[in-house]
Parts: sequence; C-alpha cells; structure tokens
Amino acid sequence: MSGVLDGKTALLTGASAGIGLATARAMLNAGTSGVVINGRNAERADAAAQSLKADFPDRTITAAPADIATPDGATKAVETALAALGHIDILVNSAGGNDMPALFHKLDIATIPGMVGPACNAIVLPCRAVLDHMSARGSGSIINVASDAAKIATPGESVIGGVMAFIAMFTRGLAIEAKRNGIRANCITPSIVRGTPLYDRLMEDPFAGKLFAKAEAMAHLGVVEAEELADLAVFLASPAAARITGQAISINGGISAA
Repeated sequence: MSGVLDGKTALLTGASAGIGLATARAMLNAGTSGVVINGRNAERADAAAQSLKADFPDRTITAAPADIATPDGATKAVETALAALGHIDILVNSAGGNDMPALFHKLDIATIPGMVGPACNAIVLPCRAVLDHMSARGSGSIINVASDAAKIATPGESVIGGVMAFIAMFTRGLAIEAKRNGIRANCITPSIVRGTPLYDRLMEDPFAGKLFAKAEAMAHLGVVEAEELADLAVFLASPAAARITGQAISINGGISAA
C-alpha cells in the first residue's frame, strides 16, 4: 500500500509498542509525511520515535508522552502533534485497555474502576481533543482499537468485554455525528495478536494462557500479527475507504465470525 497516505499526518496513541507502533511504521511505509507517537512512559515513547526516525530520516517523527486517559494528557498529545505536524489527518487510538482476563467473581472489587474508566477515557478523550481541529478542516479519519470481546461473550472477559463494547459503540456514535464534517470513525476488533507485549503477558498467565491457546487453535487461517492489523488501519485511513465509517471490523484468522 505504498503511497496511499502520501502527505497525510497521524497521531497514534498507545503507540510506543505493539499494534500502535506497528501501525505507525505501516503508515510511514504508506507515505505519511509525519507521525507523532504517544505513550505514557516518556522514555519508551521517545525510543519508539527514534527507532522510526532511523528508518524514515526524511519524515517528521516526534514523541508525545502523556497520559491520554486524562483530559490534560489528551489535550497535550494533540497540541504536541499539531505543533510538530501542522495538522492531523489521522488519529489511531490503541491504548484502550490491557487488563488480564479473570473470572468476574474472582476480581477484587477495588480493581474494577481502574479496569473501566482509564480504558474508556483513553479512547474517548483523544477523539474529543482532536475533533474540533478535524471539523474545522472538514476531514479526518479516526481508528479506535478494541477487541473481539466487544462482540463475543467469553469467560474471564465480562468487564473487558463491556469496555470493548463501549469502545465499539462509542465509535459508531461518533461516526454518525462527525460524518457531516467529513470525519470518518471506525473500530478494529482483533482477537489474539502475536508480536505484542500483551500477547506475552497473556500466554504466561495460567488462566489467560489456556483461554487464548484455545483461541489460537481455532485460527485456522493463521494467528494474526500486529503488522496485519496495521495494514487494515492503513486501508481504513486511505482514500480507498472513503465511504467506510461506523464499522467494527474483526481480523482474527477465523477464531470467530462476529
């Protein structure tokens, strides 16, 4: 898909590793003139930006460390991106939750608010922070990353599934509201994804490891890699997807057909 994003710019949140970083690289390969990498940890965000600069020395690549699950952090990330890039054509949010699956009756009640609020805010707040800018320009593509837990009830993912369903429905609502200003919003809903820090954590956990080992066995078309999700994000941000909005698209190797 080389060249399909020529001249575009992108802000990617939760992008210091995993799906977000793979998407940043794919968008640079597709021709974006610049990307801004957000992460909560300044050192990791800067390291990710530097790794991209080494391969794309002619592009504008900047780190924007901030906690985008807070209003101030989301605003700061957008302001940093605007200062570096001049405008934002694409927003990719992939920081919407990394909690481990656990049966609901085994969850400590005190941990539940931390599973719900930050994961939802990490998607909603960057969208709101960038919306006025994109509306004024009359264009923009927003891509939120959730998971198939939004569509399929799975033991151990009652809270996680609720959060992912929120992200998917929020994206649909945003798409309907923002279309009049030329803004598209779509959601990517993967299942198990190899090549990410979360994958390693999941497979090392006794409960989650068994759960996702079964999922992998059902992926008869192959277990998805982060780079494949990144390619889907490039397509959704490209002119080829100009009429696609409000969709929650699964890429999971055949684990489910939701």
